[in-house]
Order: sequence, then structure tokens, then C-alpha cells
Amino acid sequence: MRHGVSQEQLAARAETTQSAISRIEKERSSPTVRTLAELLRLLGEDLVLRVEERDAGIDRTLIDERLRMDTDERLEYGRAFADQVIEMSPLPKRPGWKR
Repeated sequence: MRHGVSQEQLAARAETTQSAISRIEKERSSPTVRTLAELLRLLGEDLVLRVEERDAGIDRTLIDERLRMDTDERLEYGRAFADQVIEMSPLPKRPGWKR
């Protein structure tokens, strides 16, 4: 009873059953955002949803740096990267590959 309100009292305020409130509390039912917001409002709280950009581990400064390259620089960067991947690979090198 975080808010000093029993399941029965909240159910009466929300015009639902105590068992419905119990199922929500025990995560046996997933209320809609609208229902959850209404239940919280009845408890004197507001539901606040927000969206935050997820950190995907991408260094955006490197992307910007690559985009400032001209076509020849990008091709050279890609070739050098591919050479590095091939060099580090445990697989046999293709005939004719030199490094």
C-alpha cells in the first residue's frame, strides 16, 4: 500500500474489480497506457512517458569524418579496411592476394 490505498479502494475508484487490480499488480495482465494513466491519476500521480535516443555504440564523429571524404578517399579507406580484415582473418588467403 504505497499510497495508503488498498486494491479494493482503488478498484472502487476505478469502477473495476479488486481482482483486476491484483492481476495488474502481479503482472498477470498488461493494462493499456490509458488504463495505467487513469489508475495512477486516481492515486494522485501522473504517468510520464518519454523517448530517449538509444546509445548504439556508434561514434557519430567517425561517420561525419567519413562523409567529409571525397569519393577517392572513401574508396581508399574501404580498400584499406578490407585489407585489414583479410589480414586479420584466420581463413586462408585467396590466390593472388598480396600484402
